[in-house]
Amino acid sequence: VQLQASGGGLVQAGGSLRLSCAASGRTFSSYVLGWFRLAPGREREFVAAIRWSGTSTLYADSVKGRFTISRDIPKNTVYLQMNSLKPEDTAVYYCASSSKIVPLPRTVSEYDYWGQGTQVTVSS
Repeated sequence: VQLQASGGGLVQAGGSLRLSCAASGRTFSSYVLGWFRLAPGREREFVAAIRWSGTSTLYADSVKGRFTISRDIPKNTVYLQMNSLKPEDTAVYYCASSSKIVPLPRTVSEYDYWGQGTQVTVSS
């Protein structure tokens, strides 16, 4: 399984970014794809998750209403649209896959495969 995250960058507070996670190496129809982030001095934090089949999604309270997770099945890609970005959103963002689909997983230990991170920096 390979997960390739991209789309990070530097943006001013209030701005937007869209992260992409290209997935390959398996059929993801029975899996969940999620996003986590790691900021300096903090533990890896759950951001959002989506079931590959269906429309179920889950968000951390800190991003609810600002971030949207979606997937493009033909492209085997999951997106994280991030709007109204805040300096506290600054972190390395990782995508990951999980074979646990009910309930949607939100802890690091529930995810099996991880991609490399992409840096998001929000300036004030």
